[in-house]
Amino acid sequence: MKKIAWITDSSCGLSQEYAAQHDIFILPLNVIIAGETYREDIDVTKEEFYELLQQHGDDAKTSQPSYGDFIQLYEQLKEEYDCGIAIHASSQLTGTYQSSLSASQMVGFDVEVIDSKIGDYAMGKMIQKGVAFAEQGKPYQMIVDALRRYPELSQMYLMPQNLDQLKKSGRLSTTQSLFATLLNIHLILGFDDGKVVVKDKVRIKKRAKRKMFQLIDDAMEKYHLKDICILHAGVVEQAQKWKAEIENIHHELSVHIQTLVPVAGVHTGHGTMCIAWLRDE
Repeated sequence: MKKIAWITDSSCGLSQEYAAQHDIFILPLNVIIAGETYREDIDVTKEEFYELLQQHGDDAKTSQPSYGDFIQLYEQLKEEYDCGIAIHASSQLTGTYQSSLSASQMVGFDVEVIDSKIGDYAMGKMIQKGVAFAEQGKPYQMIVDALRRYPELSQMYLMPQNLDQLKKSGRLSTTQSLFATLLNIHLILGFDDGKVVVKDKVRIKKRAKRKMFQLIDDAMEKYHLKDICILHAGVVEQAQKWKAEIENIHHELSVHIQTLVPVAGVHTGHGTMCIAWLRDE
């Protein structure tokens, strides 16, 4: 059986402990706040990041791992593993996928590089499913084929607390933000073939929350989800309240809670609430 190395980036949301146990190599993305560069989950925890974001959100930025980081990692893995499977955040949002693909080809290491077309919980879940298949002794190509189908089975919806950080990060123009603020509009964002798009615009905050819960209701009816994740940007108490409410509605649903990865929080802001899942085929 082939010895497989798993490669990803820190937008996967997986813990360092899980990665260490399963031959998963996570290249950290960087967040830049108040002129300081922090590697996700290494130099700063997610919780520490959101405290910093509240204080210094005006100039917060992100950057991906360098091409040289990928070259160095693949040179190392080439000596220790038969092959690799790399899963990265949507190529529509970051160049990490392309850097990984190019580096694997440059080094000559046999790596299947997969665009998850999403990030965070759903992307991490893809990796966990792949690892489970490998530990069950499933054939390498069967694992790869399954992973390439998963992006079409995943979804993530985001509800920013307000539009301030979207404007600061350049994802929303000042004019758009002004009109949205004047009209008290709240955005529901989602993924469409790897791109983050506006799924809905809601006038009242409570209605925005009801819309998020309706999205879960619809997915439960259509796909019979077994588990979902609530992701939050520094507001764990709110996430716990959502979890209790959702479990009260859908008794059979397993609801997890995670902190939103910092590279997403840089753009959506402190207080963002998200729901995400990877459904079964």
